[in-house]
Amino acid sequence: MTLADARPVALIITRDRKVAEGFYGETLGLRRLPGDDFAALFDLAGARLRLTEVPDHVASLHPVLGWEVPDIRAAVEALAAKGVATNRYEGMGQDELGIWTSPDGSARVAFFDDPDGNGLTLTQGS
Repeated sequence: MTLADARPVALIITRDRKVAEGFYGETLGLRRLPGDDFAALFDLAGARLRLTEVPDHVASLHPVLGWEVPDIRAAVEALAAKGVATNRYEGMGQDELGIWTSPDGSARVAFFDDPDGNGLTLTQGS
């Protein structure tokens, strides 16, 4: 067996697991899976997301997880309705919803954070 045949597990570190569980489960709408005393598990379209608490965690400056979506405007608007704001970066030329379009127009990306400041993205296109 090679890792190419293994199912991936995404790992997100949080300072407060209960807050993160609410965000990923209720706000983002991910389905909760049975977990253990060490982590909360969620379904990521057949893969697993594992939320692990580390009290002194400091979020990365770069995104750690993203989703490909068929309609990025609808996805951003749905998150905004749940109180999730997109991140705006000076000089990137994002639109009014905070969506950046690649120079060749093939991809559109929106950036947002979880409660710990872990960077997340939505992408439409390649």
